[in-house]
Amino acid sequence: MKIYAVGGAVRDRLLGLAVADQDYVVVGATPEQMERLGYRPVGRDFPVFLHPQTHEEYALARTERKTARGYRGFEIYAAPEVTLEQDLARRDLTVNAIARDQQGNIIDPFHGVDDLKAGILRHVSPAFAEDPVRVLRVARFAARFGFTVAPETQELIREMVRNGEVDHLVAERAWQEISRGLMEATPSRMFLTLRECGALARILPEIDALFGVPQPAEHHPEVDTGVHIMLVADYAASRNFPLPVRFAALTHDLGKGATPKALWPKHHGHEHKSVELVEKLCHRLRAPNECRDLAVLVARYHGDVHRADELRPGTILKLLAATDVFRKPERFEEFVNACACDFHGRTGYEQRAYPPADILRCAAAAARAVDAGAIALEVGDPGRIPAAIETARLKAVTEALASTHQR
Repeated sequence: MKIYAVGGAVRDRLLGLAVADQDYVVVGATPEQMERLGYRPVGRDFPVFLHPQTHEEYALARTERKTARGYRGFEIYAAPEVTLEQDLARRDLTVNAIARDQQGNIIDPFHGVDDLKAGILRHVSPAFAEDPVRVLRVARFAARFGFTVAPETQELIREMVRNGEVDHLVAERAWQEISRGLMEATPSRMFLTLRECGALARILPEIDALFGVPQPAEHHPEVDTGVHIMLVADYAASRNFPLPVRFAALTHDLGKGATPKALWPKHHGHEHKSVELVEKLCHRLRAPNECRDLAVLVARYHGDVHRADELRPGTILKLLAATDVFRKPERFEEFVNACACDFHGRTGYEQRAYPPADILRCAAAAARAVDAGAIALEVGDPGRIPAAIETARLKAVTEALASTHQR
């Protein structure tokens, strides 16, 4: 029985990056041997075991044979005679098909170390095309490392698009990769990589439709809506905002992709269409509720937020209520941050001040400072309590905004 470190930990260590999780492959062992040594079986689809002390994952060397379309269409074969090279050959990219033995020696049958040095993402074998998730993984690694995709791998992905393999992505796996890509330092590289290979139009058609759609140059020096969205997503990443903010930044302008060409470059009313498209996208990807809810809010109200200095106090109070600021102040803050990303995600706007954020935060603080419980006790009549609280909040917001304008 021989044990090798494999996968991302070997790759990241060679790149000089921090290693979080370590995976191992075991050659020459049976499940019964592993259990006798104290390893605990946890694999559902193939033999994976947890180390009795470290709880790290140890998988038996295996091969895979494609039996159907999609992520689960594989037949797994794990046996003592499966070699390390056979196990590495089933992996997606050469940079992920590197192993290290217990003496620290590197085993690199597919020249992944050379590709690491050159900054290239290259598929190990034609079997890459059997798993559509790998398309998203390539794009995510492009965003993470800044690597380029080898021409032959790009062509293989294009063929996966043409033959429909990409259409068999499982929603949960697609969301997992997209969300992880959004959390990279430069998420735009993921979407641009997918677009270059023709996969974005099949996986995220709502995003792909934004490229080539013009906006008024006086408001958007970058003009192209797709370029704008990439700038917004990267700005959200540069501020280290959480996933819901980054997802809302990515999806807030989806409606512009549905504007008739005759109306270009203007997009009046695109916010309502954006809400509709965001909801469909989230349903298809099975996005978490916190991502969906924030994305819908930002899609619907980002235009109003940008005009906060023109809005009446009553309108601002309605906007605050729509974000549920009184029960979910953290989400309100994420809402403001996502709208700020939209503002800053324009050529030359990265360092500009964004007064609407201050206006909304001032109004929110004033409204939340109103003691609803005290008002309820004072009014007494349950039927009059909501109106009384609303009146007090409106008064507080009006005074706060007046004070802001005076400064």
